[in-house]
Amino acid sequence: MTHASLTQDHAGGSGPNSWVMLALATLGFAVNFWAWALISPLGALYLKQGADSPLGLLSQSEVALMVAVPVLVGSLGRIIVGALTDRFGGRVMFPIVSAVTIVPVLFLAFFALDSYTLMLFGGFFLGIAGTAFAVGVPFVNAWFPPEKRGLAVGIFGAGMGGTAISALTTVPLSQEQGRTVPFLITAAVLAAYALVAWLVLRDAPGRAVPTTSLATRLAANARLPITWQACVLYAVAFGGYVAFSVFLPTYLKTAHGLEPADAANRMAGFVLIAVVMRPVGGWLSDRLGSIRVLTVAYGLVAVCAAVAAPNPPVTSADGSNLTLGTVAFLVMAAALGAGSGAVFALIAHTTEPARVGGVTGLVGAAGGLGGFVPPLLMGWLYGQTESYAVGLWLLAVTAALTLALTLLVVRRTAAAASSAATTTVPA
Repeated sequence: MTHASLTQDHAGGSGPNSWVMLALATLGFAVNFWAWALISPLGALYLKQGADSPLGLLSQSEVALMVAVPVLVGSLGRIIVGALTDRFGGRVMFPIVSAVTIVPVLFLAFFALDSYTLMLFGGFFLGIAGTAFAVGVPFVNAWFPPEKRGLAVGIFGAGMGGTAISALTTVPLSQEQGRTVPFLITAAVLAAYALVAWLVLRDAPGRAVPTTSLATRLAANARLPITWQACVLYAVAFGGYVAFSVFLPTYLKTAHGLEPADAANRMAGFVLIAVVMRPVGGWLSDRLGSIRVLTVAYGLVAVCAAVAAPNPPVTSADGSNLTLGTVAFLVMAAALGAGSGAVFALIAHTTEPARVGGVTGLVGAAGGLGGFVPPLLMGWLYGQTESYAVGLWLLAVTAALTLALTLLVVRRTAAAASSAATTTVPA
């Protein structure tokens, strides 16, 4: 793969090498998110085992904190990693993030599985895997012309399906093959990907490299109106997805009495629908506009959360309550996935290429924080009320307020930013 061929592909728009780079970046995102979500499926398992759990008898709040800590670190770390990607490129940052993540994965496998404190410690550093998102968005964005960036970034975002791999494999492997096996397999896959990424990945020719300091870039990006507005949008869309992907097994176990494996499988279904809809959201944004997609997405989330909120645990023989809740959550998954894709299509269409990594880091951090708070809040509210209804009603209200923000504020900002970008870089 020569530099000349890369330049030719890029100059023509999105040639074959662009799609190869997109595929490798998406794979890297999926592998790192697989690692990032390793602790989440274990939460329901520990709750089921109760005092017989290796960690002893854990409360809802303790489990919620255990599964949420990697989300917090992965979120805040994106701010720095996104800015570093602007400077050094995904060619360098993808192998580094993947290789460094191996350390906490192995620490959890060999030292932490019998200690709640060490699980929290290992989970803190496991959050590094979550920063891979802030590497991939600017990397992919640079490889595609403006009119295809929504689709490309949406396809990359489908790598969040790595959490489904964890949901489907962690509990069965732990129970059938041994507790360390899921972690050892993940570490091996991370090592293989880091090597492939180092050998094959290439940054787009002509990639804009910032020359100012990291602090200066972070401050400048934070002052952009589209940055803080996209932070709010993504905190609800992706934050809602992350919150349910880490807390749904616990919710289903507690509220509906499902077995851990069944709860994990249903969570995987939620994740897969959101994954499929993320590139669809980006594709629709390229054609219909991000604002229209976001409007529909937040409207659906508000309605579905309101439907699920009063839905009680299964008491009827036909399981109708669980069926209604399942439909609501699956539609919500589709809306959250499409909304997540639309947010980054909005960023790709309205942000200077040299700033995409920095803006992505800030917005990605907001999305991760949006996923960090709800599991803790849901666990605390359940402890106070023995019901998840209040938390779901809060989600419905939050989605409705975000819908209003989209229509009243973000629409004007996006129109102004798109107009300015068009005068500089024709679509």
